[in-house]
Amino acid sequence: MTADTVISCKNAWKIFGADPKGYLGSMPATHSFDDIRADGYIAGVKDVSIDVYRGEMLVIMGLSGSGKSTLVRCFSRLHDITGGAITVEGQDLMSLSEKELIELRRSKMGMVFQSFGLLPHRTVLENVAFPLEMRGQDKHTRRERALEVIKLVDLEGREEYFPRELSGGQQQRVGIARSLAIEPDIWFLDEPFSALDPLIRREMQDEFLRLQGMLGKTIVFITHDFDEALRLADRIAIMKDGAVEQCDTPDQIVLNPATEYVRKFTEVIDKARVVHAGVLAQAGSTGDGPPVDARATVQDLARLLVHDERAVIPVATDGKVIGGMDRAAALDILLETS
Repeated sequence: MTADTVISCKNAWKIFGADPKGYLGSMPATHSFDDIRADGYIAGVKDVSIDVYRGEMLVIMGLSGSGKSTLVRCFSRLHDITGGAITVEGQDLMSLSEKELIELRRSKMGMVFQSFGLLPHRTVLENVAFPLEMRGQDKHTRRERALEVIKLVDLEGREEYFPRELSGGQQQRVGIARSLAIEPDIWFLDEPFSALDPLIRREMQDEFLRLQGMLGKTIVFITHDFDEALRLADRIAIMKDGAVEQCDTPDQIVLNPATEYVRKFTEVIDKARVVHAGVLAQAGSTGDGPPVDARATVQDLARLLVHDERAVIPVATDGKVIGGMDRAAALDILLETS
């Protein structure tokens, strides 16, 4: 575990069934997900090793039943793992007492789920302040903090509204504000926007990116929507049958899928809007002329790639050239001929 690792998950298993620990201890190492199911057990999480780094947004995605929600519940010990180890900032989750675990959740973790879970008889202000009330903070302190985060999520003026008086997107903002009220270092979001219509969903993604840019939280975000993952993620972990098939940056997942499942998952994605110039830059062959920004996507550079005659185009980060991009390779991605 590096100094920047917030959550470290090593060979974690979560098996559901009559005697999961006994079964895991005697289970053949070659057993597949289907073999385990045939034995009357379900592998919600299957031998997962993954780290979550400070300040990153790790998006976990997969189809229904892939294990993504189960894995995140293991990260917060809403589920006890059957085998392996999970540490949060160096603390072994499974060794914590119930009191220590509650304190860790209250002080370090915020959670937002698909169902907003708002208290219908409480106002926006009272809903946002509720976790602070549970923490035992005085009324004045929790009101001041609730007002701060209500402003942060752009709900000023609606403090005295009840949930039934808000739109779906506004209700989700209340849920986000409530989870932010405790100032969590780690933020778990389980398909928080999936119940929203496409326009509001896009607006909430924009709002979420704005908040992350301001707050720099460590975030684990669950979705089944690959477009949403591509918009939000620093890294994406794709799950199937309880296991992580690949965990990497969006660029690398679409360029170099690790398994056939990941390849099929990503084959309909327009690589040009995902792959950045910085990923294509190769050191030692920088080319000549004005550089392009490493953060620009191939799609952003489409006009230049078509009309520029340079074989190698310099790529720069903050004005400093880091390498050269092969124009033909970038054109292959743009034209989907690779």
